[in-house]
This record gives sequence, structure tokens and C-alpha cells, in this order.
Amino acid sequence: MGRHTVAASAKKPHRNLVMSIIGAVAVIGIVGSGVFLWVGGHLDPLLATADPGCTEPEQLVVVADRSIAPALADIADTFDRKSGECVTTEITAQDSADTAAVLASGGVDADVWVPESSVWLDRMNATSASLGQAAPEVDARASVASTPVVFAAAATDATELASEPVSWSRVLGGALPTILPDPEASAASLAGLLALRGHSSAEDPRQFAGAMIALGKSIPASTSAAFSALGAGDTPSVVITTEAQVAAYNSEEPPEPLVAAYPADGTLALDYPFVRLAAPSAEGDAEGDEPAADGEDTAGDGEKATTKSELLDAFEAAVRDAAKPFAKAGFRAADGSGLLDLPGVGTEGPAAEPAADAATQLEILRAWGVLTLRSRMLAVIDVSGSMEEPAENGLRRIDIFQQAALGAMQKFSGEVELGVWVFSTARNGELDYEDLSPIAPLADAAHTQQIAGVIQSLPARLGGATGLYDTTLAAVKRVRETYDPEKVNSVLLITDGKNEDENGISLDALLAELKKLDDPTKPVPVIMIGFGPDTDLAAMKQIAQATQGAAYSASKPGDLSTVLVDALSQRSCRPNCG
Repeated sequence: MGRHTVAASAKKPHRNLVMSIIGAVAVIGIVGSGVFLWVGGHLDPLLATADPGCTEPEQLVVVADRSIAPALADIADTFDRKSGECVTTEITAQDSADTAAVLASGGVDADVWVPESSVWLDRMNATSASLGQAAPEVDARASVASTPVVFAAAATDATELASEPVSWSRVLGGALPTILPDPEASAASLAGLLALRGHSSAEDPRQFAGAMIALGKSIPASTSAAFSALGAGDTPSVVITTEAQVAAYNSEEPPEPLVAAYPADGTLALDYPFVRLAAPSAEGDAEGDEPAADGEDTAGDGEKATTKSELLDAFEAAVRDAAKPFAKAGFRAADGSGLLDLPGVGTEGPAAEPAADAATQLEILRAWGVLTLRSRMLAVIDVSGSMEEPAENGLRRIDIFQQAALGAMQKFSGEVELGVWVFSTARNGELDYEDLSPIAPLADAAHTQQIAGVIQSLPARLGGATGLYDTTLAAVKRVRETYDPEKVNSVLLITDGKNEDENGISLDALLAELKKLDDPTKPVPVIMIGFGPDTDLAAMKQIAQATQGAAYSASKPGDLSTVLVDALSQRSCRPNCG
């Protein structure tokens, strides 16, 4: 019947180890919604009076997120037995992302949906709108359980990680190696990004954008894949997940159990709403059916519909009363209360605000989608003689660029494809540009090493004037020649000056050529970064506008790293970014 059983509990790791983690973090008050109490397995009187041995039992179909489906299956077994086998409750485990998508595109043949977070209802409605369809009619009721967002660590790394508080602030600052399962599929990951945004600087949105870029360097497709990645690096790392997922993982008795570390600066909790998908009605035949003949008895349909509705009410009541199966599976009550006695998690729950701001979560998800778009980028670097001039902090302009470029490379995913040109007048015979590294995946260690070597060699390559316009046109043509429709294809050009090639094309000629090359189905935006006080920002803006790109100015040395983050994070608003 599609039911699932709860796996046997894992052996507990040493209690002092768990308590060392719990003691290393701070907790504050509880805010939640809904009430969840165990009241001794009471069921609706409807079921207490059911006749045993029903020839045609009523079927209830419940689609539940995989994390909570085993607990609901236990509850359903008890519910069906107490009905005298007059009810057959089928629990189907499905990722909430998949259920939301199917509901948005047409519907699910089920009576109830229990997603891992209310945010999936908003995702469902947003998807329906994008498909040009009306939002599905559902009855979203109060949550039946909750689980806080935590950091999961390998038990062997717990002591080292607990030497200082584990917090969202450390993740933002890059001081805590963190693995984030794909937030497109994980409400825990999306809530984690919401928590990160809440702790980031309101004055500097680049801090949060930079953190997302770093987290997006490697994106496990699932929480289980993220757990498998723990211990693979040189330093201890954590996975953003939930307390219930840690408990579920440990229940399988893995060789290396996990420990839940509770954020010292507070956390959020996922709710599990009880969503009625079908509201049975006895108001007559469906639209388009022939009306009943005179004297025909239609009461049977109405009675059956009413009975189905009552059974759903009874099942919902049973679910809300069943604290023990939820606690066994690592869930707490909807308001965050309840005690757990499971390996790897604390007995009492942490303070956890509900992750209720669905609109902000969807906004974050859109930003995440932009930041983690896999790119094919040709980086074009000015190596004219003026790059040797000192900047305000005493370093040369080329030194500042080297630092910023190496820092940016560390944030790129291995799926990013990057190539490098340098340019100045008459750089390569009559050409103003020189191809030093082809566009290729950074997952190729040899290619990444080659690019790092190019960046290190830049000071030795300085000389000549700025051949800006010819180089820009050639770079756009090169990216178009090898266009990959599955990636974001772009040119990133960094210069400290204005065009000085008297033998090259003019700005007007360049803009005319770019217009001829323009193909909306194959966009190649030019992202221009002017570094220093001598750049021609007006010309850069015209070039950017002609290619649906963007132009940035880094007038001070410290601005260069900032605008490199902007160049990545503002892809969705070009060419009209603020």
C-alpha cells in the first residue's frame, strides 16, 4: 500500500560528545504556531463504532515528504486497525519539490499533502502562475510537527567544531566550511539561506551575495549526498540540514554517525502543514454531467462524500494526537516543544523562529538561481603600462587585481568554464589581444592551475597602451563561436584606462558591429569593470548596454573585489541594475 516503516534506532554515540556540542551553543525563546499534544491515542468516535470486516473499505491517499512519511505510515497503520479495516490509508513518500510541481501543473490524485514546509505552498502557487494556470485550490491547515534547522557534523569532528560557537555569522565570514544541499529541492537549505540573510549586513548586501556564491561552489543534489561529502575535505565541515534528518540518518546505524550542532546565534524551524487537497462535496453531479432522472436516488454519493470528509477529519485528528511516532522519527511538536531521546540530537529543542517569510524565501531562491548559473566566461585583462602605477594603498594596480582575481576564482564552481585573454596595443603582432588560456571547465585541475599561473604572471606582461575596442569586439566574437546554450556565456573585461589604439575601430564602429552580432537567442553580455580614476565609464556603459551587459567602476583598490561580486550577483537585472 506504499507504506513505509521507521528504521531501527542507531546506537547512541557517547553522551558527553553530544552534550559538548549542545553546551557549545546558545539558545533563546521559542516561537511557534499550532499545538501538538499526545493524548493517549484517542480517535474520532466515527472509527470506534465502525463495523469490522468492511467489504469495500474507504481509501485515503496521503502524499508526504520523504522525511515525515515513515512517521505518518506508523500513524496510518494504527488508524486503519482501529477502523476495523474499514479504512485503507496509503502513505506515498515524495519529495516536496516534486509534489509542488505536479500540483502546480495539474494536480495529484491524493486527499492530503504533508510537505516539509509551508514555503512549498508558495512555490506551488508561483509555479502555477508561471504556467499561466490558476493556483490549485487547497485547504492548508496548521502544522502537525516541526524540526529546527541545524548544522550536521561528523561525530569525529564534533569536538574540534565545538571549540568555538558554531554560528551563521561564521558561515557568512567564510570561517566555517559549509555544505548546502540544493535549495531548489530542500526547504532546510532555503531556510538556512534565510537565516544567513538575517545575520548579514543590511548596509552591505554583497556580504550575503558573496556567501551564496561561496556556498554555490559545490551544490549536492540531496541531503544524503551532502552527508556523504562530510569528512572529504582537509578541514571539518558542516551540512545545513534539520534535526529530524540527522536523527533519520543515525537511525540507519552508519559507520560514522552525525551530531547536530545548534547555531549559537539562533535558528529557524520547518513546519509540516496538513494540506487537504480535495474537499469532497455532495452538491450534485460534476459540471457537464447529465442531471439525475426523476426519482433517481443520489443520496448515496452524498453520503459517501460526507463519510470521506469525516474520515479525513478523523485521520487529521489522529495525526495531531500522535506525538510518540513523531518523536521516534526525530520531530518535535508544531510549537517546537517535546523531548527527544535519539542519538546525535539534543533532548530539548533549541529556540527556533518559524521560517514563515515565504515571500523573502522565494526572493532568495531567485537570487540563488542567478548566482549559481553555470557560466562560460572569457576574462579579458588590461595589461597596459598604466597597470603598473601605484594605487591608493601603495600597491600597484596590477597587484590589486591579482588579489581580487585569485579570491574570485576560489568562489567559482568547478562547473564554471573560464578562459583568459590579456590585451594592450600591438600585443600579438598587429592584434591588441593575446589568448593565454582557452575557455574550459575549472573542474579540470590542470586548467585551473594554468589560469592561476597566468594571473601570477601578469606583472611581467605589462606594457603598451589600451587597445579596448578591437579587443572587446574580438572577445564577443570568440565567445559566440563556441556558444553553449546550457550556460551563461559572457565576456568579463577589466581595464584601468580608455581606448588608446589610434589604428583600431572607433566607439561608433564597435557599437554598430555589436548590434549586427546581437542575437537574443544567444546573448553574450559584456561585463566591464573600470579600475582606477582614468577609465572611460561613459564608453563602457554604451558597450554594456549594446550587449545587455553591465558596467562597474572600482575607483578605489578595495572596490575591485566588491564589483567582482556585483558582476556575478546582478545577472538577473541587467542592463537596468541599480
